[in-house]
Amino acid sequence: MKTNKKETSSADGNFFSSAGKFIGHNWHMFLIAVIAFLASTAILYFDASTTETIASFSLSEYEIGQVADKNIYATKSLPADGAYPVEIEEGERIIKKGFPITEEEYFKLRKMADSPVYVDYRAFCNNILFLMLVAALWIVLFNPVLLKKKLETKELVLECILFVLVFFVSAFADKAALLQDSFRLTVAIPGSFCAFLVAILFGQISALYFSIVLTLGVLGASSFQLVPSLFVLASCVTASRIVLRIERRIDMVFASIMQAILCVVFIVFLKVVFSSDFGDAIFVLPAVAFNGFISGILVLGFLTPLESIMNTASVFRLMDLSDQNAPVMRKLLLTASGTYQHSMMVAQLAENACKEIGANALLARVGAYYHDIGKMDHPEYFTENNIDSENKHTDLNPSLSVSVIKSHVKLGVEKAYQLHLPQEVINIILEHHGNSLISYFYTKAKEVDENVSPEDFSYTGNPPATKESAVVMLADVVEAACKSLEKPTAQRLEKFIQQLINAKIESKQLDNSALTFGEVTKIKDSFVQILAAYYHGRIKYQNQKDPDGEEEPENTEQTEEKSNGKEQK
Repeated sequence: MKTNKKETSSADGNFFSSAGKFIGHNWHMFLIAVIAFLASTAILYFDASTTETIASFSLSEYEIGQVADKNIYATKSLPADGAYPVEIEEGERIIKKGFPITEEEYFKLRKMADSPVYVDYRAFCNNILFLMLVAALWIVLFNPVLLKKKLETKELVLECILFVLVFFVSAFADKAALLQDSFRLTVAIPGSFCAFLVAILFGQISALYFSIVLTLGVLGASSFQLVPSLFVLASCVTASRIVLRIERRIDMVFASIMQAILCVVFIVFLKVVFSSDFGDAIFVLPAVAFNGFISGILVLGFLTPLESIMNTASVFRLMDLSDQNAPVMRKLLLTASGTYQHSMMVAQLAENACKEIGANALLARVGAYYHDIGKMDHPEYFTENNIDSENKHTDLNPSLSVSVIKSHVKLGVEKAYQLHLPQEVINIILEHHGNSLISYFYTKAKEVDENVSPEDFSYTGNPPATKESAVVMLADVVEAACKSLEKPTAQRLEKFIQQLINAKIESKQLDNSALTFGEVTKIKDSFVQILAAYYHGRIKYQNQKDPDGEEEPENTEQTEEKSNGKEQK
């Protein structure tokens, strides 16, 4: 028993120690969440203080002449004012159980209901508990396992701001006479706008999970009305899906039109399900259509500053970065033409492979474009740029050669930060070699010293942490290695590429990337398909000569005769 107690005590200590470390590392995230929770709580309080309730019962439950079913006493004194020229004393009985409610008593009830000092604390506390459940669900949904990535601070900040905005609108919009009906309330809630923003800036999975949280927030803020909550859920989910395949900013206009149509469909569907009449359809249907359309248009206006401030890898930002006429791409072409061509081929391989496995193909393409920009400072030390010149490493010590080779990753990351590239692209640059061994120079060094350390001849980066980064790594090594393959037939390419991929798996470079064996097979097949087409054979022409040969050139008349003969054929 003593041992069990000690073990339990040790386990508790480890738990609290781990929890303390986690909070210490993520204190800023907790601070943002607490601020958002307090803001939502304040909204709930002001909503409760402006709701027509007395002693946790709605004023609508009472009317003049009705027999009171309970006694209601004034808990606070209220002086007479211009709107209600009647005074209420603390402890005064306003209505008496079993007696009809007089006009003066009802007038006092309304005075109490309209006074902000009378708060429905029961409803307020219930909403606080519900808000805590929503926060707990938010933590569960946005953990790295379900989200398939680490939640970034900038994403949490934006989502908290959007949540508080929607929560505020849902709580107070129904106080306007025009929006008191549950179907009319849907007109004011900017759910589509929020889903569009989150989906474009942070991805569809984030947008879907945020849609669930937002729906529950609307449910709590709107006094648990189902219609606005279900409408927000449907409109947010469709908004997240619509923007999945857009590539140009003009596509947002078509997405907005589609969202407007779907919003109308959802309202009609809800009216049928809840057996509501269509008397207000002349207002509600055009209004929700406008809500869906204007949401997409507003997103276009907000995206540019948000992309710049948050430096996110949104589809529009990546499309801008994929422009091969960008100054950095033109500089790479001019200073390191071999590296440029290599990067273009790696981008093609990586993009096609990511499409096959359902990863972010555009991110992989842009990451491949920029993965070797660190070679621009010393292009002559990389073989793809040594077309007619000698290999610079011939007379260098292997250790010095490795230092130059490894430096291109660090230089590439530095240039990426200078270019203000998204972190997702910078991670690809940082991880495209992982911590793999530079085997060529390691082998040369071992010929001189058998005791040389492999760590000294390995890259200092981390293995790829995402599928896109892993695909770029594989595309990079495959494209470079296959250039040295003799007789690159489809069968030889497939066998050789499999060996290259197996080497990366054995060196644990793909362990953190979440790639499955099935996806690795699809990646390999994609590489084989493209490279087999790239290295396809051509028919040798009859008059084709070796450019290094010494045969005399044919005279002009013979050349013209052969040329004319070919044209006739």
